[in-house]
Amino acid sequence: MQHAIVTGGQWGDEGKGKIIDILSGRFDVVVRYQGGNNAGHTVVINGRKFFLHLIPSGIFHPEKICVIGNGVVLDPFSFLEEVKGLKESRIAVSPKNLCISDRAHLVMPYHKAIDQAAETLKAGKKIGTTGRGIGPAYTSKVMRSGIRAADLLSESLLVDKIKENLAYFNYLLKGYFKANVLNVDDVIEDILSVREEILPYIVNSAYLLERFRNEGKSILFEGAQASLLDIDHGTYPFVTSSSVVAGGVGPGTGFSPAHIKSVIGVFKAYLTRVGSGPFPTEQTNGIGEALRQTGSEYGTTTGRPRRCGWFDMVAARYAQIINGYTGIALTKLDVLSQFEEIPVCTGYQYKGEIIHEFPAELEVLENLKPMYTFLPGWKAPISGVDRFDMLPREAQDYVRFIEEQIRCQVLIVSTGPDRNQTVMMPGMS
Repeated sequence: MQHAIVTGGQWGDEGKGKIIDILSGRFDVVVRYQGGNNAGHTVVINGRKFFLHLIPSGIFHPEKICVIGNGVVLDPFSFLEEVKGLKESRIAVSPKNLCISDRAHLVMPYHKAIDQAAETLKAGKKIGTTGRGIGPAYTSKVMRSGIRAADLLSESLLVDKIKENLAYFNYLLKGYFKANVLNVDDVIEDILSVREEILPYIVNSAYLLERFRNEGKSILFEGAQASLLDIDHGTYPFVTSSSVVAGGVGPGTGFSPAHIKSVIGVFKAYLTRVGSGPFPTEQTNGIGEALRQTGSEYGTTTGRPRRCGWFDMVAARYAQIINGYTGIALTKLDVLSQFEEIPVCTGYQYKGEIIHEFPAELEVLENLKPMYTFLPGWKAPISGVDRFDMLPREAQDYVRFIEEQIRCQVLIVSTGPDRNQTVMMPGMS
């Protein structure tokens, strides 16, 4: 795996943070290529929990270099808060091992104000955003009015851009959303107060990654959110605002996909979703609550309870198509130990027709009926098991069933939240 990508194969919260942390030991550089601080990765090391929102999960390996790519929209205040928290936990963080692309766009205070006002206005039709300004920041980027990390290098240019942008956003806030406007002097003062702290981290990342490649360094690319939330391929409009799938690495970092040979998909052994949107296998009953409680299914970033349901093989095969996975990491297998029988959705039924393709139409997704294959459970604790042959036969069969259905080798099986509660399959040796 000289260069590899890790993406989520579902609606997020699959445990990518843990998998990336484990894989980081095999790479020299870890790069985050999309999303913002609306995403969250949880990493557990020797019982200690760490929460990340912008910084790549490779940061827990002090000898590695972490890069925040140009495809990320970066909230400078959140970034510095995260750096501070890691330092207080005695994790080494400095411009020597953490860089920000000079082409990364910044999430500004007016983006957050617009995001929150827009969700309020939608009332019963909310997308379920985190309200952290991610969508509006990407909108500014596409409108060619965004502020990039490179703009922090010139104070006068930065101030002029803030004034120009805020005139537009205050017009929207007051005239359309009927919300409070922001004071331009306060916004400028806030950004200038953190400017000097951010500057040492800024680099021309495309050249940096090319240098690493020429030096023979191995690079791991880290996706946030997940495939079914991709702006183009997800359950639109209930999606995030960036290219989550493996193909997003090119525009998100400037690193050519031609150099990448491995794409690892992270799948939870069941399925969860946060916020609004279709979820064919959701269990709004005691089963869903049991999955939520046993799996501690609450958002890393928001704390919101996650919607829970059974593994959806139709959606998983779709994720395989749009990412081109060469291997799978299966997480939270231990959560299923409580069930005598485990359903897996292997097809959909809609208006009398059998569907084996993941549909784009919301009306279909919201009204189809999942068709289940029932697999025997194992009703035995497996938390912490680190050898595949030590798992109950039924647990092994469940893993093999997923492997066969997706037509992709399972390389890693997680049996608990901690770094050492992991089965490394023969393909990872």
